[in-house]
Amino acid sequence: MAATQHISLWMEQLGDSLMPRAALPGDIEADVAIVGAGFTGLWTAYYLKQQAPDLHIVVLEAQIAGFGASGRNGGWLIGEVLGEDRLLAALDPAARAQSRALLHDIPDEVGRVIAREGIHCHYRKGGVLYCAARYPEQEVRLRQQLAAWRAHGHGEEDYRWLEVAELNQQLRLATPYGAVYSPHVATIQPARLVRGLAACVERLGVQIYEQSRVTHWQPGVLHTAQGRVQAHWLVPAIEGYASTLPPFGRYQLPVQSLIIATEPLSDALWEEIGLRHGQAFSENSRQVSYGQRSRDNRLVFGARGGYRFGGKLRQDFTLTADEIALRRQLMVELFPMLDKVRISHGWGGNLGAARRFQPHMVCDAGVGLAWAGGYGGEGVGASNLAGRTLADLMLGKDTLLTGQPWVKTVASLGRWEPEPLRWLGYNAIIKSFTWEDQTLNKPHSPRWQRRLAQDVAGFMEGLMQ
Repeated sequence: MAATQHISLWMEQLGDSLMPRAALPGDIEADVAIVGAGFTGLWTAYYLKQQAPDLHIVVLEAQIAGFGASGRNGGWLIGEVLGEDRLLAALDPAARAQSRALLHDIPDEVGRVIAREGIHCHYRKGGVLYCAARYPEQEVRLRQQLAAWRAHGHGEEDYRWLEVAELNQQLRLATPYGAVYSPHVATIQPARLVRGLAACVERLGVQIYEQSRVTHWQPGVLHTAQGRVQAHWLVPAIEGYASTLPPFGRYQLPVQSLIIATEPLSDALWEEIGLRHGQAFSENSRQVSYGQRSRDNRLVFGARGGYRFGGKLRQDFTLTADEIALRRQLMVELFPMLDKVRISHGWGGNLGAARRFQPHMVCDAGVGLAWAGGYGGEGVGASNLAGRTLADLMLGKDTLLTGQPWVKTVASLGRWEPEPLRWLGYNAIIKSFTWEDQTLNKPHSPRWQRRLAQDVAGFMEGLMQ
């Protein structure tokens, strides 16, 4: 139990409630067999049970519910999906407005469920501050992003520019240049949500077997060391762990996200920082830094990430001194008043990145397979959307959810290039982003160098699309 308690601040805060459930007892049959007791698998089970309560649903989890990214993330519940503007670009204005409303409703939908089911996960819908900070080019880029949002039909009520004085009323940064505020984000304690959701679906009759790793599969059958599960529908809800269950690793690769948290801060420090209403915040470099104020008054701060050659999973997320130091440095650049504050926790997780950097939700009734992933770090909210969507698809319903552009066929999914192309490409892109960030963060770097750094990083960013 100790090993699972210390995978993140969030899981540690749950105390002694992490004893594994029983493992799969042997061969069984079910209507639906889900791999992974994280957000995607549990939301899928929840919405299936809401609409078809007689379904026999089994969830197989390799560790314990929430062990993966669902119990390790930064606690942002976002009313959007990665690559949203590109996904919606081909829709007519009316359909695009419907899709945007569906996405913006994600935090509210989760809020409705947790209220109905009595899940206490520190939900606060305080919105988000996308901040231009550290160097002036961030303001230019952020204003361009705001113009793009406007061009795609988002109104002032969705994304609103804050001048420095107005930003300072919500968040005080060392070098603010302005921000965009959006109300469509909530913050949560993610381990409380995923563990609460697991308990909720159990009450609805879903069987969760932990310590039951799926070793391989074939249509209609999941294999574990303890036995087999035969089911009409299989749902590999494995996101960042797709490489463990071929062939899903072709479509979503594991990348690593790393996070630190401070010790609880004094009221005086929070008066200096702000974030009184549960707002999330991010800093608008290409390698985004982001954070939130936890319910116990810590600053939870994430920045940068990693990719391992061959798409290997990272198993040990005990952060090195250098990994902590880099994130602390970025945090202190934004908040110099935290220079002497102790970092109490550091952790990370594997998340899934799709080739086109867009999420996908796939259902093949012919082989009884439904799956989703490629959330790219925005999975707390996108997984709720995925669970609702997969449930409707599996039940054969034609709904607003099932007609969205992120609902894909396997044939339409982009496949990742073979190594060493992935590794070389990732490192070239990250090096260009790092060079840009370091160049722009030097006030006296030559104008030509600043322009060149932005052009190179922008070109490399384009290769990701």
